[in-house]
Amino acid sequence: MSIYKRGGVYWYKFMWKGELVRESTKQGNDKVARQMEAAHRTSLAKGEVGIREKKQAPTLAEFAEMRFAPWAKSATSPKTWLDYYRPGLRTISNYKPIASLRLDEITSEHASDFAAWRQSQGLQVSSVNSSLQVLRRILHVADDWGVIEQAPKIKLLPGERHREHVVAQEEEIRYLAAAPEPLASIATVLADSGMRPDGCHRLRWEVISWANGRNGTLLVTHGKTAAARRLLPMTPRVRALLQARWENAERPSDGWVWPAPTRVGHVDRSSLKKQHKKALRISGVRPFVLYSLRHTFLTRLGASGCDAWTLARIAGHSSVAISSRYVHPSEDNVLAAVNRLGGHNFGHNGDSSEKTLTVEPLLSSSNDLSKIGRGERI
Repeated sequence: MSIYKRGGVYWYKFMWKGELVRESTKQGNDKVARQMEAAHRTSLAKGEVGIREKKQAPTLAEFAEMRFAPWAKSATSPKTWLDYYRPGLRTISNYKPIASLRLDEITSEHASDFAAWRQSQGLQVSSVNSSLQVLRRILHVADDWGVIEQAPKIKLLPGERHREHVVAQEEEIRYLAAAPEPLASIATVLADSGMRPDGCHRLRWEVISWANGRNGTLLVTHGKTAAARRLLPMTPRVRALLQARWENAERPSDGWVWPAPTRVGHVDRSSLKKQHKKALRISGVRPFVLYSLRHTFLTRLGASGCDAWTLARIAGHSSVAISSRYVHPSEDNVLAAVNRLGGHNFGHNGDSSEKTLTVEPLLSSSNDLSKIGRGERI
């Protein structure tokens, strides 16, 4: 008997009269899977059934529309669906050479042709890779659901430019002076807290506390991962602008901080797009996306000496490996760290019984957080 596990379920395969029989048991128990394989062999031997006909795989367009799209719309956030999956599915359906293929016919070569077609439209590498990621996700879901036996490997294009632009302090000042409300206030919060733009757009009055810490705190309730939910101290600048906005709104106890006549009831990326372009044009600042203000804050935080674990907590990163990109210890910091360990006590001069090794933390998470709360420049 031959069973093997793919994902969370067992499959079996065997040869019968020169033909390959391969089926999913849809079971996670190996004993049950073996019993099902044995039952299938027995039924074939008794002549009760013939070789089961393999179900024909649907086309990419059919699977994407009938099965994948409903799943993506219900299993992901509205933002992910609207900004990522929906445009990706539309792009794939518009490229008939791949949309008309059956799922088990799609190869890496077809994906490369699709990428070349996207590049011929003059799109950046990041836009092409976004479409490839959606295509790859569709095929992996089809694989997980047993629609195809194995998803082809789809490689992304190299040379993608990531959002790593750091806004200089002089540029920040000019941009904020040219930005109208509520963009100026939102950009200030992003630059002083490192929040993701979508999390800032979703701010509500009930998650803001004026009493906690030195200048109050705000609770981030939405994000890409579970780590995105976190409590952040406010700088004096953020406290001042939010409190002024709260006073002008007659001190509401709940509701959106940035209400707007949109479908979701608050500002979003599309509603700030025109304001952002106008502010860039008036200020003469090198173009950047609002997400760059988060990257700018984290870069300054890392340059201030913050350790990667504290930075991960403040940023809401799910992995400290992501945060480590922002932490680049200088030579002086490395020497200071060794000195804190009492490096001269590691030698063998004198009575070792009298040597005491004192280990102090290189950086204190509470100190770093309080630094932000005091509004110190980072």
